[in-house]
Amino acid sequence: MTNPKTPTLDRVTIPADMKRLTDRELHQLADELRAETISAVSVTGGHLGAGLGVVELTVALHAVFDTPKDKIVWDVGHQCYPHKILTGRRDRIRTLRTEGGLSGFTKRSESPYDPFGAAHSSTSISASLGFAAARDLGGQPGDAIAVIGDGSMSAGMAFEAMNNAGHLGKRLFVILNDNEMSIAPPVGALSAYLSRLYGDARFHELKTAAKGAVGFLPGPLQEGARRAKEMLKSMTFGGTLFEELGFTYVGPVDGHDLDALLPVLRTLKARATGPVLIHAITKKGKGYAPAERASDKGHATAKFDVLTGEQAKAKSNAPSYTKVFAQSLVSEAERDDKIVAVTAAMPDGTGLNLFAERFKDRCFDVGIAEQHAVTFSAGMAAGGLKPFCALYSTFLQRGYDQVVHDVAIQRLPVRFAIDRAGLVGADGATHAGSFDIAFLANLPDFVVMAAADEAELVHMVATAAAHDAGPIAFRFPRGEGVGVEMPGRGIPLEIGKGRVIREGSRVALLSFGTRLAEVSKAAEALAARGISPTVADARFAKPLDRDLILNLARNHECLITIEEGAVGGFGSHVAQLLADEGVFDHGLKYRSMVLPDTFIDQASPEAMYRIAGMDAAQIETKVLATLGVAVVPKRA
Repeated sequence: MTNPKTPTLDRVTIPADMKRLTDRELHQLADELRAETISAVSVTGGHLGAGLGVVELTVALHAVFDTPKDKIVWDVGHQCYPHKILTGRRDRIRTLRTEGGLSGFTKRSESPYDPFGAAHSSTSISASLGFAAARDLGGQPGDAIAVIGDGSMSAGMAFEAMNNAGHLGKRLFVILNDNEMSIAPPVGALSAYLSRLYGDARFHELKTAAKGAVGFLPGPLQEGARRAKEMLKSMTFGGTLFEELGFTYVGPVDGHDLDALLPVLRTLKARATGPVLIHAITKKGKGYAPAERASDKGHATAKFDVLTGEQAKAKSNAPSYTKVFAQSLVSEAERDDKIVAVTAAMPDGTGLNLFAERFKDRCFDVGIAEQHAVTFSAGMAAGGLKPFCALYSTFLQRGYDQVVHDVAIQRLPVRFAIDRAGLVGADGATHAGSFDIAFLANLPDFVVMAAADEAELVHMVATAAAHDAGPIAFRFPRGEGVGVEMPGRGIPLEIGKGRVIREGSRVALLSFGTRLAEVSKAAEALAARGISPTVADARFAKPLDRDLILNLARNHECLITIEEGAVGGFGSHVAQLLADEGVFDHGLKYRSMVLPDTFIDQASPEAMYRIAGMDAAQIETKVLATLGVAVVPKRA
């Protein structure tokens, strides 16, 4: 017999255990789940606010539906920590986002309760509709439930899925988690629409009068009540956007009130026949005062003190690349009123909040809509402005067709500021900036740069501002710079020209991007072994510095390129040049160090680059192996 003093959460190992709990006990479970989530994230850091906002919703969904047969698809996955605690992973929850630990997002290989992996937004309705279609065609049984935030609904993909779902008419549940936040406060007409829908007093009167009533009427009266409700709602609002798309709309419902959530979900599970949208109003950061007070509602935190909410601060010896970019862009914009900036729901993450503080009318947050961000920037470029489109590398992927079709083909001078290039650490494979070098450098007339350090980034912002001949991109990593002396002002670089950092012989190390610091360490270690390599910074993957590369190739026994990107990028372009010029015919030993052909799970950036084989020790080993030197004694 259960000890009444046993915490309710201790009685739940998997969601099936929740079927034995009373509604009163589910209330207690929610309180304990919120406390456990706060405690866990205080140890690991991570995405706190989104999870706190869906604690009651998570409890209600798992209590009503039969997971994992029924499939809950969490959009983005920022809010999945409470879900992980309830689905057999509580004992590992303090390993979140660490090497060998739990992913910070849903992940199919991690648990059968994660039916679909996600870390980018707006995919949940499409995936859930896919599950519903598979079920109806003899695939896996069970319901499909998409939980999507109002911020994610600003992406066109969500509406493409809803349009298709309404057309197909399949039984499908979409929970619109309306917390008036994504990462930043919401923008756009949809946000305003939802606010009007929820804020209209007449709707609240209707909701109060009808709450729970129709489902409990005798059968013959339910149809009349339904028609009366629809007539009243149409008179009041002219229907809702979601119903016009073919969904039965239910709500708004208080997403923190289990007494409201449970009967709604139970009734819909028992009776729904087609697509249903449940509009749940929640509060990001709910139940933890420091998160509720924060401007981002505790979206992403470092490790913190539970009592005060004070976050641990890393010792900083150099400014972050993001801040250097933002300050450099502000400096350029002060001298050129045609410079504008565009971000896709990431003003803080890209540093454009600093630009917006200085130039409010010249900064545009378009919401979670990278495709639109790219083409919007293209339109401004065609209109005579100088747009800087600031996106994370992993999110730029979402707008690639627009980069090709709307920017590159028309040779429009859109400036792409690519943040979080390379391996990013705790967010893992889903956020790795591994592919932008390859997918941009293959586009005709596209200039592609990578900053080796924070001072170089200042110059590359100036280079992009001055470049009107066509599209240009510059990439930089997450985190701090290397601590070099900063220039007072950016000086435009000569397009397609690199620089020699260190003169040497036998072997040339040609770096593209911030691996230059590790290359320099490797060069020092090799010098101690009696091998003095030449070290060069390519600066440009396109156009290549032909003279620099060919001189390095003709005057050294071996040439090794190093880049923080996948195969097909800078090194591949260098190899093509060397082959075209017949350099290999003269016996050059050429090697290209790139990220491995695999997705690397979360760890610290340092650990990820060690796993990738791209730290100083492994660069040194690559040189020795290429030269055929097993061990060269170090100088005394």
